[in-house]
Amino acid sequence: MDPSQVPNLYKQQRGPPKIKNKNPAPIQITAEQILREAKERQESAKKAPRQKISDLEELSEYRLRKRKEFEDAIRRNRLNIGSWLKYATWEESQKELNRARSIYERALDVDSRNVTLFIKYTEMEMKNRNINHARNLFDRAVTLLPRVDQFWYKYTYMEEMLGNVAGARQIFERWMQWEPDESAWKTYIKMEKRYKEIDRARAIYERFVNVHPEPKNWLKWVKFEEEQNNLEKCREILSQAIEVLGEDHMDQKIFIAFAKFETRLKEFERARIIYKYALDKLPRSKSESLYNAYTQFEKQHGDKDEIEDVVVGKRRLQYDEELAANPKNYDIWFDYARLEENASDIEKVREIYERAIAQVPPTQEKRFWRRYIYLWINYALYEELETKDYDRTRQIYQECLKIIPHKKFTFAKIWLLYAQFEIRRLDLQAARKSLGMAIGMCPKDRLFKGYIEIELQLREFDRCRTLYTKYLEHNPSNCYAWIKFAELERMLGDYDRCRAIFELAVEQPTLDMPELLWKAYIDFEFTEEEFEKTRLLYQRLLEKTGHVKVWISFAQFELNADEGDKQGALERARKVFENAYQSMKEKELKEERVLLLESWKEFETNHGNQETLSTVEAKMPKVVKKRRKLEETEGQTGVAWEEYFDYIFPDDQTQQPNFKLLAMAHAWRQQQQQQQQNQEIQE
Repeated sequence: MDPSQVPNLYKQQRGPPKIKNKNPAPIQITAEQILREAKERQESAKKAPRQKISDLEELSEYRLRKRKEFEDAIRRNRLNIGSWLKYATWEESQKELNRARSIYERALDVDSRNVTLFIKYTEMEMKNRNINHARNLFDRAVTLLPRVDQFWYKYTYMEEMLGNVAGARQIFERWMQWEPDESAWKTYIKMEKRYKEIDRARAIYERFVNVHPEPKNWLKWVKFEEEQNNLEKCREILSQAIEVLGEDHMDQKIFIAFAKFETRLKEFERARIIYKYALDKLPRSKSESLYNAYTQFEKQHGDKDEIEDVVVGKRRLQYDEELAANPKNYDIWFDYARLEENASDIEKVREIYERAIAQVPPTQEKRFWRRYIYLWINYALYEELETKDYDRTRQIYQECLKIIPHKKFTFAKIWLLYAQFEIRRLDLQAARKSLGMAIGMCPKDRLFKGYIEIELQLREFDRCRTLYTKYLEHNPSNCYAWIKFAELERMLGDYDRCRAIFELAVEQPTLDMPELLWKAYIDFEFTEEEFEKTRLLYQRLLEKTGHVKVWISFAQFELNADEGDKQGALERARKVFENAYQSMKEKELKEERVLLLESWKEFETNHGNQETLSTVEAKMPKVVKKRRKLEETEGQTGVAWEEYFDYIFPDDQTQQPNFKLLAMAHAWRQQQQQQQQNQEIQE
């Protein structure tokens, strides 16, 4: 058969199989019940019978049988060391040491470099107090495998436990000839210290640092000599460590320990010289801890000037290196300028700022200029606040405004800061001139807002009106500007002008946030208790948008607009709800009708009677679950359905047949179930 004709089941059915019946099973089984049944049905393991040996003949037979089993196992696989170890351990348990030795020797003939065999062999001899046998085995092991430290540790430990310190020392000497790792040397030194052999320990340390010249080993030798109160020897060791390690392998830990040692001896000048020598020799990346230690030393034993010189000098080198690698890193320029400002060197600060602002971004894109422009701002604020050089501050602002490409983008912050500076210098004309130039060259919303805020603070309301007019000519769709302009007129008490501004605003063809504008207009009329005008505004707004929230707000207004007739207010609010419901019913907006009915129900609950509440509750919809077919996507096979919730309203004529069909279906199903139950009873 042609393989191409075989149906590809994997392509026909993708994903998990579809479950038709999603109802829960009538009998539920928990995981705990499954585990309990599995435990109950589990068969108990059968234990081997215990064998009791009553006489010597049975013992001999038992031993013969076990030995035969072990020999057969070894014969099948001679390379399985576990079989040899079990065999030897069993012979040892039978007190047959000669046989056990024979087995270990046979095993060593098979694998003469197996560490486990030697360890078990020597442990057997030591356990049975055969010291000479154990010594011979250790000699064989360390001669054959001198790089296995475990043999040396056990060998020396055995000799020391036997009180043979000279023998243990001799074994350590043999071991040290192989130049083992650091732990072996430390063990040797600890043994000599236990027996108060200080000179021997000192000699071992000297050999130790020659084999392993790491800085930590030199420091351990220094600590040992300091414990012995041999201070001159400590100084000699640290000096020798600096010479031996050289500049290539030098570590800051040596210098820190040397300086702290001199500090403990009250030799502060020696310590200071060591710190300075180390900072000159070591690169910055390897001297962070050294620098921190030096700073702490100067705080305790130096004066303020020396501390600041150390900090500033070190940071300058660091910043210069980073800026040499990337001169456009403006964050480094900020840190560098802040460092020089703290050092209180005005000329140096100006030099850094001039170098920083010279690094103009390479492209005329605003995102590259955002950090750069703050260099100019910080420079100008420093000259104004710290040096009090106002002419230089004005020059900085002007140069900054010249360098910005205003035809592509601008920074309103610079214009506003410059204007505020001129106001602080009592030159109001220059401030207005600069802001007028900014609006003429590159009008922005923030520029208008800042300029208007300045004029408001100066109580120049006519200028504010002019600026709002220019603002709205520039951007007539900005609802914020219309609202603020109207609020200004309202604050000045000119309500007709305020109302005229709102009328102009709502008549604009495009608005960015019209809902805020209408809300502000309606709130204004409501606050002024112009209820009829407010009602007309709501009606005009509903002609533009029939949103459910507008209807609800309209109803709330009618409820709160108590013109001396509370019952009339309730009727007007109820009428608004009815009109809203009818409008949404005509537009077939189901979810909006549900929101409206919930608000209407709450209204009737708080202010209506039982009859009106029942009328609203009768309009509440029924929630039903339905299925609808999804649109087929590319690569999808089969028909996909999704479930969704729908609302069925009692007063929808188009859905009445669905109600009748659904009721008939329920009745038929109940009839079928009743007939089935009757048949079961008869059977």
